Amino acid sequence: MKALDLYTLALLGFGALVLLTAWLPMALKTAPLSLPIVCIAIGAAAAAVPGIREAVPRPENHIDLVMRLTEFLVVISLMGAGLKLDRPLGFRAWRVTWRLLGLAMPLTILGLACAAQWMLGMSVAAALLLAAALAPTDPVLASDIQVGPPDSGEEDEIRFALTSEAGLNDGLAFPFVFAAIAMSATGPDDMPWFGAWLAVDVAWRIAAGVALGYGAGRALAWLLFHMPYRARLSHSGDGFVALGITCVAYGFAELAHGYGFVAVFVAALALRAAERYHEYQRKLHDFAEELERVMMMLLLVGFGAAMTGGSLFGGLTWAGVGFAVLVLFVIRPLSAWLGLAGMGLPAAERGVISFYGIRGIGAMYYLTYALEAGTFAEPAQLWSTLAFTVLLSIILHGTTVTPVMRWLDQKSRAGG
Repeated sequence: MKALDLYTLALLGFGALVLLTAWLPMALKTAPLSLPIVCIAIGAAAAAVPGIREAVPRPENHIDLVMRLTEFLVVISLMGAGLKLDRPLGFRAWRVTWRLLGLAMPLTILGLACAAQWMLGMSVAAALLLAAALAPTDPVLASDIQVGPPDSGEEDEIRFALTSEAGLNDGLAFPFVFAAIAMSATGPDDMPWFGAWLAVDVAWRIAAGVALGYGAGRALAWLLFHMPYRARLSHSGDGFVALGITCVAYGFAELAHGYGFVAVFVAALALRAAERYHEYQRKLHDFAEELERVMMMLLLVGFGAAMTGGSLFGGLTWAGVGFAVLVLFVIRPLSAWLGLAGMGLPAAERGVISFYGIRGIGAMYYLTYALEAGTFAEPAQLWSTLAFTVLLSIILHGTTVTPVMRWLDQKSRAGG
């Protein structure tokens, strides 16, 4: 097939996918199906066509490109997630979030690392990397169970907990990724890196992410809402300002060797807090969400294509399949259930929060980042096991979330 024909077909396919991205969320609103599932199916079907299959690149041969695309999608998603939250930041108001971050996530990482060593025979470093990559709830693919747009009133405890958890735990998984990278170079028994890891990768990077994110959010909020009337950026009505805010917050934090993911989410919270009910917040959120959907569509179509044409599952074993099942049905749900103990949540709410820890794009970013920075002996096994876990999560959670949330909403309206 000529290069021009391939370009024309790619352009046609891209246009059709953009239209589907705009239309399908409405069509699937009441169906037990999600946009990510459709995107993956399209990519898998397209890559099965002779002539296209040969052109599908292998992700492991383009690690830097995959890393940058997933990184960009996650930071855009984090901005949208932070702008959605109506609830002001506070210890008591966010108590479910703190439990999910402080108890459920470390328990999840511990359980996943032990399972990866026991079931997959991985080295300690590779097991820790796989655990850290799969522990966070994904901010991109969890959109079906997140809160609604700013000031929409769609913020029950379940949606709030999963949105706020997804906003913060992506950055807080990074210290464990750095530990795995350091361990891959020295071994688990030789730990001269531990002190520096604790001081820099845990304490400094988190503190810098929070501080610079808050500072950037407050400064940009002043430009948007509190400059002299004619100069306020909010009068432009341009939603793409959200992209600039995202990149500025992320860039400052990364230059200071802080966690950019944390900075972006904190900047969004600070921006929202400055003028919580301003109509411009909705425009910023809507642009971030639209850009996120287009980027997600492209990445998931590529993910589906890599499944059938790029040998993404070439290193998958039956033990890897069992590991993925254990992750989604046992380790994450049990860790979150234990982490939320004693909070007085109804059993149904506690169960849904525990079960719907969706794995996704963020996991792919962590894996590519670590494979670029460290030396791991099991890259094919890591790729295949992580990718299958993400695929299973997308199918499992995507097909069940709509009926489950509809049932809970009806139960809530009926008074319990």
